[in-house]
Amino acid sequence: MLRSIATVGGWTMASRILGFARDILIASRLGAGPMADAFFVALKLPNLFRRLFGEGAFNAAFVPAFAATLTREGFAEAQRLAERMAGLMALWLSLLTLLGMVFMPQVLSVLAPGFSARPDQFALAVELTRIVFPYLLLICLVALVSGVLNGLSRFGAAAGAPVLFNVTAMAALLGLTPFVATPAHALAWGVTASGVLQLALVWWAARQAGMALNPVRRITLGPNERGVLRRMGPGIIGAGVTQLNLAVDVIIASLLPAGAVSFLYYADRVAQLPLGVVGAAIGTALLPLLAAQIAARQKLSAHRSQNRALEISLALTLPAAVALAVLAAPIITVLFERGAFGAAAAAETARVLAAYAAGLVAFVLVKALVPAFFARGDTTTPVVVGVGVVAMNLGLNLLFLWATPLGASGIALATGLAAWANVAVLLWLLHRKRHFRADRRLRRNAPRLLAAALAMGVALALGAFWLAPGPGALGAMWLALICAVGGVIYFGVAHLLGGLDLRELRRMVRRRR
Repeated sequence: MLRSIATVGGWTMASRILGFARDILIASRLGAGPMADAFFVALKLPNLFRRLFGEGAFNAAFVPAFAATLTREGFAEAQRLAERMAGLMALWLSLLTLLGMVFMPQVLSVLAPGFSARPDQFALAVELTRIVFPYLLLICLVALVSGVLNGLSRFGAAAGAPVLFNVTAMAALLGLTPFVATPAHALAWGVTASGVLQLALVWWAARQAGMALNPVRRITLGPNERGVLRRMGPGIIGAGVTQLNLAVDVIIASLLPAGAVSFLYYADRVAQLPLGVVGAAIGTALLPLLAAQIAARQKLSAHRSQNRALEISLALTLPAAVALAVLAAPIITVLFERGAFGAAAAAETARVLAAYAAGLVAFVLVKALVPAFFARGDTTTPVVVGVGVVAMNLGLNLLFLWATPLGASGIALATGLAAWANVAVLLWLLHRKRHFRADRRLRRNAPRLLAAALAMGVALALGAFWLAPGPGALGAMWLALICAVGGVIYFGVAHLLGGLDLRELRRMVRRRR
């Protein structure tokens, strides 16, 4: 599991670094005004459906079924399952894409109601969303083929595919802008083109693994396929609950003054670095592992895997959350304050980032807890919990919108608080069903890791006060120095307290080599 997490996390780290380069370029060209808001809403819509039908419900139902079929019935039957599900997904997602492009004005009237008061911005958002909407079909097929690769314990190509998204988006922004109406149009065409390239990459990787997914002329549904569809029902509702949370954020943000959607986007992109590198890596690696262990009736191994996943989550996410909260202002200033993105936009985005940091650990823990349900074929329980989380998120959003001056940062804070409630309920349910119990090592190490992260936070605050990193190369150098010192302090204190054994990590690296 550690090797798989390292593979997924390493590729995700590369993707996030390129993503920062892409977002720096977007901020300098689009800024944080009406055009940027329109593009980010356009990008949000296919991503909502991607996480709903691709990475969310489908992966939750397909990956455990694929892993179990591979273990019990062999390679050929697993390949037939993947090909039939690919044909079915391509058919109904093509219809959804067509309907979405036809009725896009009505869809955006619901998703971004605040844009209706600004007709030019609304028209631009509709046009951009129609350009990027085919990305939904392409990226959902990417998610399916990636699920096959993950089930085969081949994580590299699937984790590396998002690198193509970032490279293509930057190339389109730099190369297409002189030939289209706005830089946002160039970005939109780049998004759709990246979907084609990502699908080609993962399909080639599956073919190299001996599981080429060829088109099927007739889709027949056997017991395995029907089992996936049965699990997808509550899975779609569960993933829909999460995406409804995100949609609520967009709806509320569209009602705020222009720029709020952009502030949330840029802050979220920074918060996504640890969330993607740690959370997505752990969730991706843990689900097929737990499914295989449970299918093989290895209960003790599944218990240990779950505990180690939570321990790794805390060890890597606690310092990240503290660092983002303490260094929010210099991080945003160094990354984005240039060109069309001014100091006022940087200050607002920093406040949103600090609010996101409050829920960062919870976001990652959810990624590590949900596979415990999915691997056992239980896609219903997270749905029931998620409905309450959406209601809580909506209530907090409305409270912060009308009763406080928090603005866009209130949206981020509400999302984080709802995520903590999600973690608490999931842990309680797993413990009640006797699917999880914190072992002695996790109970011993968790508070020590928290103490090390807080000690690092104090050092980061002092460093930021003394050096005061600003925009430009010098500010980036000071920020890098502060982060490096903070990292040394965290790992050093964690090792001294016994929460993290650096010698054990070194032995793991040697064994991997």
